[in-house]
Order: sequence, then structure tokens, then C-alpha cells
Amino acid sequence: MIVGGDEVPKWDIALEGLAKEAYRMKGGALNIDDFHRLAVDNKIRFDDIMVTMFELCIHGEWQYIKDSAPVKITRETLDQLYVNARLQEKDLRGFTGEWRPVLRDSVATA
Repeated sequence: MIVGGDEVPKWDIALEGLAKEAYRMKGGALNIDDFHRLAVDNKIRFDDIMVTMFELCIHGEWQYIKDSAPVKITRETLDQLYVNARLQEKDLRGFTGEWRPVLRDSVATA
């Protein structure tokens, strides 16, 4: 999300768009297999999609749910997964839950 006119998004907005479209098409939360499919279908790196998803969670745009409960994703969570400036697929095996956008009230309040 761009807060100010000069602020650069903290994630890849094109990958965010792909994830939102996949969520809409699936009609529900996404899992690691869905992100693998997105990577293959769009010829992009799986770790790039996952970094974007972690950033979206860190900034409160998406949430990660495991065992029916939200799991807080922090900068530390992401930093611990980085190896040589890349997320390794083996390190993401524990993320067996689901990812979904945070639903916001679309009605403006006065």
C-alpha cells in the first residue's frame, strides 16, 4: 500500500495482484501449492511470491491462518527464513496453513 505520494510499496504489487486474482478465482484462501502453481504458470520464482506474501502479512494486508487461528508474521519471521538472501523451499514446508487478504470494511466512516 502506498501511504504517501513518494512512498514505495514494501512488496511487489504485480505479485500481490496475482495473489489477489488467484484468491478470487479459487474463492477462498491460498496455500503453498497454490503459490507453486502461480510461480509455474507465470514463470516467476516461488520465493519471490512468498517474500511478497510475507511482506503483505507483515504490513497487515494479508493474514496467514494455521489450525484455524491467525499466525502473526513479523519481520523476524521473514529474516529467520532467509538464506543467502533467498527463501529456501525447504524452510517453507512448515507453512501448511492458508493465506488470505485481510477484509476491510469498505464503508467509509464519518
